[in-house]
Amino acid sequence: MKKLISISVFISMMLSSLVMYSQKDSISLQREARKLVREGNKLYNQKKYADATISYKKALEKNSSYTKATYNLGNSLFQEKNFKEAIPQYKILTENSEDSFEKAEGYHNIGNAMMEEKNYQGAVDAYKNSLRKNPNDDETRYNLAIAQKLLEKEKNKDKTKTKTRTKTRTRTKTRTRTRTRTKKRETIKIKKIQKKKTIKTEIRRKKRTKKTMKRKNKNLNKARCLLNKLNNC
Repeated sequence: MKKLISISVFISMMLSSLVMYSQKDSISLQREARKLVREGNKLYNQKKYADATISYKKALEKNSSYTKATYNLGNSLFQEKNFKEAIPQYKILTENSEDSFEKAEGYHNIGNAMMEEKNYQGAVDAYKNSLRKNPNDDETRYNLAIAQKLLEKEKNKDKTKTKTRTKTRTRTKTRTRTRTRTKKRETIKIKKIQKKKTIKTEIRRKKRTKKTMKRKNKNLNKARCLLNKLNNC
């Protein structure tokens, strides 16, 4: 019995030491992964996207569940116009992340990559998923509207192709920031109209004041003439 107890104690001690060692090893790997991501971010900001991709991949080798590395890897691949490889990275983020905002960002970027690949149906679905996670994102809502319009055009083209049997395709570029510009233009127009109105009212007011001043001056001149006449008499 004593031998069995001693063996069990030895086994438990070995297991605990192994757990401690594995924990220390995982902590060191996490640190290395964070360091590699920071290096990748520096390269990304310098527009060295290929080098950034390499550092993000190395970070994921150290810690495969590091969501920042997967998301940033997707972004660097996107900047390299490697959309086919970028989309799976964003999908990993949406599947593994617990943060709804991160999921919304992942779906948004999937939509952008789908738009670049002219997969408008996939882009519409991705943007809708992004808005489900973050309904207040106006940029995603606007991109969704663009994707829906392009999808309608594509469907209409397919219909006309079946009728006329032509093979011509028109490529349309997406403009992501025209909405904010149009709003600014509208506000500028309103402000200009308001300024014009205020200027007109000021001009009218000045004209009125001038007329009233002229009348007052005439009346004063008349009164002075009368006084002069009376004094002469």
